[in-house]
Amino acid sequence: MAVKEVYIAVIGAGGVGKAFLSQLESLSTRLSRTPSSPKLSLILLSSSKKVLYTHKYTALSLGNTASSLAQSAQEPLSLPQIIEYLAAAPSKAVLVDNTSSQDVANQYPAFLAKGISIVTPNKKAFSGTFKLWQEIFGAASTSGAKVYHESSVGAGLPVISTLKELVDTGDEVTRIEGVFSGTMSFLFNSFAPTEGSGGKWSAEVKKAKELGYTEPDPRDDLNGLDVARKLTILARLAGLEVASPTSFPVQSLIPKELESVSSGDEFIENLPKFDSQMEETKAAAEKEGKVVRFVGSIDVGKKEVKVGLEKFDRSHPIASLKGSDNIISFYTKRYGTNPLIIQGAGAGGEVTAMGVTGDLIKVLERL
Repeated sequence: MAVKEVYIAVIGAGGVGKAFLSQLESLSTRLSRTPSSPKLSLILLSSSKKVLYTHKYTALSLGNTASSLAQSAQEPLSLPQIIEYLAAAPSKAVLVDNTSSQDVANQYPAFLAKGISIVTPNKKAFSGTFKLWQEIFGAASTSGAKVYHESSVGAGLPVISTLKELVDTGDEVTRIEGVFSGTMSFLFNSFAPTEGSGGKWSAEVKKAKELGYTEPDPRDDLNGLDVARKLTILARLAGLEVASPTSFPVQSLIPKELESVSSGDEFIENLPKFDSQMEETKAAAEKEGKVVRFVGSIDVGKKEVKVGLEKFDRSHPIASLKGSDNIISFYTKRYGTNPLIIQGAGAGGEVTAMGVTGDLIKVLERL
């Protein structure tokens, strides 16, 4: 029998959270026009400091959720309390976690064990310990709850669903390679363009920060860990038991001397002193007629995962990316020497939320 109503709890009301709530509102309106579709009821919305929920599971209005949350005087709920609240809902419940919180991620097995499905862009859940990975999918398989995380790699790009389909249909994935960070893509496309000379490294980092392409502290992008998390997720889906994002070589682009400066601003201020290092790297590539790019690669056969700088011919698809686009190439037995390539915007609130909304639709189809 089809589920008549699905209860939705949203944790995280920042950039992705706000974009998701707006997409949820239009999805809910579209579904209401089809008699056989379930009714979507948002029953809980939580930020790190505030919560908005209804004791009797009546739906919150989707029109002005952000302002209602800001004005809420309700006592914040702990994660175990949220689990109990959703487990007691009169019909199926879905948790939408739009945070990047490790604390929320650690509770996924507990949510899933209670039959609560999860959709999320939270990378930490799937790139944390291998034990957490096993517990998440083990709990889902035992309870029948669903868990989808398309937006944890490549925002709204269909990276995870494509890889899963390749694996599930019996193709043999031999290698995965690409530019997995919108920030790094933007930086290298302007620092070492395929035509022209590009700017100084420190100036490009500063510009990227001012345009909002980097984290508030650019070191959080330049340490390579964000890319390492995405590679960990893909490597695990391809069948490798990767222990953690720090268990394979990850090249950091932070000069040793600036690793411990107190702030992102201080880092930007001192970065020009180290421009010569990156200039040398760029010049070495140019001597070979190539450009340098920050990439991640997985060699499935050799069980090798690595993140760092590589040189590419100017005609290579990775070299000719534009703006902050991502590109992911899947080399497989079926696709032979020409990889299956996915390319497009790999960052931004709207496209990330699109991946989350798409995952929610998958859950609704399967409930």
